[in-house]
Order: sequence, then C-alpha cells, then structure tokens
Amino acid sequence: MRVVMVSKALVVGAYQRKAEELARLGVELTVFAPPVWRDRRGEQRLEYTHTQGYMLRELPMCFTGNYHLHYYPSLDRELAQLQPDVLHMDEEPYNLATWLGLRSAQRRQIAATFFTWQNLARNYPPPFAQLERANYRYAPLAIAGNQDAQTVLRHKGYTGEIAVIPQFGVDPEIFQPGGARTGSAQSTLRIGYAGGLVPEKGVDLLLQACAGLQGAWHLTLAGAGAEQGNLAELAGQLGIADHIRFAGRVTSSAMPAFYQGLDALVLPSRTLPNWKEQFGRVLIEAMACGVPVVGSDSGEVPHVIDKAGLVFPEGDVQALRGALQSLLESHGLQQQLGEAGRSRVLANYTMRQIAQQTLIVYEKLAGRQANRKNGQ
Repeated sequence: MRVVMVSKALVVGAYQRKAEELARLGVELTVFAPPVWRDRRGEQRLEYTHTQGYMLRELPMCFTGNYHLHYYPSLDRELAQLQPDVLHMDEEPYNLATWLGLRSAQRRQIAATFFTWQNLARNYPPPFAQLERANYRYAPLAIAGNQDAQTVLRHKGYTGEIAVIPQFGVDPEIFQPGGARTGSAQSTLRIGYAGGLVPEKGVDLLLQACAGLQGAWHLTLAGAGAEQGNLAELAGQLGIADHIRFAGRVTSSAMPAFYQGLDALVLPSRTLPNWKEQFGRVLIEAMACGVPVVGSDSGEVPHVIDKAGLVFPEGDVQALRGALQSLLESHGLQQQLGEAGRSRVLANYTMRQIAQQTLIVYEKLAGRQANRKNGQ
C-alpha cells in the first residue's frame, strides 16, 4: 500500500519513529514535512532522526506558523507524480492545507483522511468554516486524537467513521528509565517541566506551588515562549530564582536524558476559553522513562495519566504543592508511580501500537476507494 503523509509535526525527530513503524508494517510511505515550523513556542527546524524504511522529504510551506492559512504549494504536483493509495493529511480539518490536500486527492481518486486534536467546539469565520465542512465531505474516515475531539466532530456534523488514535506514541527503547533511582526522602526533589512557556500551560502555578515546598527541591523548565520573562520575574518575586533553571528548547533526541534526570515531571495546564489540554505527550515520554508524573485535570490529561500518576484540580496551587510534597517525602511513592507509569505506556502508548492502529485506518480507506472504483 502506498501512502503519503503530510505532517508539520514530523519536523520533530522523535515523532518520526511512527513513520518507521508504519514502514515496518509494510506501508510504502512518503512523508512530507516543512523545512521549519514557527509558533509562540519558538522555531523547530526539520530533523532527520528516524528515517529508516520510508522516504522523508522536505516540502516548502507558505505561511509557516499560521495554523489556519499554512499550505504546501507543490503538494498537488507531488500527488500527481506519486499516485498513492491513501493521503494522510496530519492536519486539522479547518485549515487551508487540509482542504487543498483533500481536494487534490478527490480529483485524483485517492482515498484521504485528516487528523484532529480539536477538543473544543469552536465555530470558525469564513472561509474556514466552509473549508471544514468540505473536508468533512471529502474524508469518509477521520482520526481524532482524543475522545473529546471525537465528540466535537459529531457535534459539528461529521458523519463519517472516526478512529480515536493519539497522533504519536513513544518508543520505549529510546524513552526508558536511566537506571536505578538512588534518592531518599531527604534528597533534593528534581522537578521538571517540558513544553511551551505560554499562559495556558500554567507554569506560573508550578512556580507558586514550588515556592511553598518544605524540603530541598530544584526545578528545570525545558522550553521557550513569550512568558519566559514573566516567569523569571515571578521566580524572583517568590524568592526561588536560585532553585530554577531555564533550559531553553531541548532537541527531541536529548529529551530522554532530560527526563532521566528528574524525580517528577509536572504538566500544570489550565483550560482557557479557546484551549484545553489535548493530550500532553510529555506525560507519556516521562512515564516511559519511569518518572512520576503530576498533571492538572485539564482536557485529556487525567485520561492519559489514569492511576499511574498524580492528578490535581487545574488552577489549585495548594493541591499541586501537596502532590509534589508527597513525592518529596516518599521515595517509595516515586518508585511506585514510576513503575506504574512505564507499565501504562507499554500497555497503551507505544509508537508501534499507534502505527498498527493507523494502518487499520489506511486499509479501510484503501478498501473503500477500491470498491468505489469497481462500482461496488
């Protein structure tokens, strides 16, 4: 089966393991990714990290960083040349890139699908509402990254089949524990956060929670964003600047070592009118490394963590502080949650499992398109 996947997310090298797994399953796969993607979290250039068994190609993008208007001007020519069985637009249904890709696929009688994380029922102004409705017609089967996204698709009128599959899993051979943990109740609790330094991620809440901890701790913030200056100022006001390190953007290949140096990974996301946490990939990466995770109950976070970590009500600084204090005081709890987290990833979130589920989608799409061509 020949598949073309178009994905700006695959500029990140660690995510490319999904493409390798699809190739191992027998998919003749070409992945197109832009040379660079820029947003409020900073700039990510295309990495060539996991490229075995498939073709990873750079495809020029117009309007990089614009979630609604970005598109690939040469995609139609590529589809004409490759003539795949399936086009996988790894993009939201409301954007221009998806509409152009799916429209081209329909003209060429190529089966096509899109991916959505959108877990809020947002209404878009013209022309994006019209693009979204057209993409619903073009794709007989959609991939939703979480249960809320599936609900939103139905609410907005999508009538096709929906497969609920996270966009990416993790490779447990790359994201794995870094050896026996030797900490104790009296040792320094090494706390980490990874992600954008933006308001919705709630990093300011994490700083406030840490400021009241009883005992030794240190916090490393991996990521970039417009809030870094405000967060540094807040740390100074709280008197904890000496306990915090801004590590900047960490490459995907360096993330396993980052997690392995932690005793706890925190995702303190807060829901806003136009956003709630869609998955929290850093959670499963840390869990795969045997690191205890603490997350708010925003969006999909509590479903990802389940009972393999600690969940607190979003915005509740005291509850977050209590969760961290319990980890600081109990090395046994750290070990228990670390083991439970890795077990949960192995059971539900490996890259191989995600690829296997995605292949089922491709097979259904290709089968339906073949039946349509044969008049069945």
